[in-house]
Amino acid sequence: MPLAAPAAHAPLRPLSRAAALLLGLLLPLLAAAAPAPRIGVVTMAPGEVFFERFGHDAIVVYEPDTGRATSYNFGFFVPEEPDFVARFVRGEMMYYRVARPLAEDLEQYRRSGRGVRLQWLDLEPEQARHLAAALAERARPENARYRYDYFTANCATQVRDALDEALGGALRSQLSGRSRGNTYRSEAVRLARPAPWMWLGFDLGLGPYADRPLSRWEEAFVPMRLAESLREARNSQGRPLVLAEEELLPHRIAPEPGERPRRVWPWLLAGLAGAAAVLALRRRPRLLAAAALPLWLVCSLAGALMLYLWGFTAHEAGWANRNLFLLDPLCLLLLPGAVALLRGRAPGRLFGTVLWAVAALAALGWGLQWLARTPQYNLPWIALLLPLHAALALALGRRRAAA
Repeated sequence: MPLAAPAAHAPLRPLSRAAALLLGLLLPLLAAAAPAPRIGVVTMAPGEVFFERFGHDAIVVYEPDTGRATSYNFGFFVPEEPDFVARFVRGEMMYYRVARPLAEDLEQYRRSGRGVRLQWLDLEPEQARHLAAALAERARPENARYRYDYFTANCATQVRDALDEALGGALRSQLSGRSRGNTYRSEAVRLARPAPWMWLGFDLGLGPYADRPLSRWEEAFVPMRLAESLREARNSQGRPLVLAEEELLPHRIAPEPGERPRRVWPWLLAGLAGAAAVLALRRRPRLLAAAALPLWLVCSLAGALMLYLWGFTAHEAGWANRNLFLLDPLCLLLLPGAVALLRGRAPGRLFGTVLWAVAALAALGWGLQWLARTPQYNLPWIALLLPLHAALALALGRRRAAA
């Protein structure tokens, strides 16, 4: 049965217009009279799973009149999405801003033993209301997705940027002119250190983009660094931005890795020892080929992956990677020669030429370390791999080519 037309479609009587006008005047006053929400930042310590190594954070909005605490979490992704893997490979991942009850959001951290600390912020009432409204709007399904970047658009930078907007740019102005000398590489390698495969992958896969010193504003891509900076920041009235801190969950697993210097000499010793072993085996080409074959295979595959990241993805941090001079895709051309040596045969005519080319490119990569305008910190890899490439060229580069 069709519904009747709503009475609202009829012309308003004078009394209704007056009531509407009065209501329009009272609503802002009632909103201003309501207690402003309390704003906090929760910081989650690193976990043991690889995607938990870098910590996490969220913004908490606590409403005094209802007692409701909402966590605005910027770290959600959906692996079941049809294009998830393709976007991940291309560097075009999409993440979600999600609003959840704080207790519900903390449950996974309670189960995994990750510590959580809450920093209550000293914001002006209007700033707190504006931030709460902006977060609610951004968490709406039609606005929730955002383009993720590990260094420049992640869970922590989303929190940082939302706070800065509420403060009228005051947070960025306080943090942009200061630096502790940290880089994207140093922070990524430090936090990934408990998983050797992970930090080695970061160190090999990052190019010169990752080696410029970061301001305190930029290094806040790490949630724990953002929490440190908030402790030192001031609000728009010049008071400390962090009003109070409390521990919501204790940390029951391994602590966050600390800073420590990276020394080149252990890598150089390993490289020289490997080169000495190669030269000692120069009269045993089959044994030497058996040792060189996996090295050349790793160089070929790693070099191909670096070229792909540079030429075909949006992973800017991996572009122009000078480790290509060390993990050289040309090593693919050495594999048939290694197989021939394993069979007791002489390698092809190009084998020696490619060997010397690989060694020369590794030496060129060392020279660029000192000449490039945008340096890349890969001295440990140069110290390890350049002696090996040079020794292999000396040991095998002059073998008589097959007829």
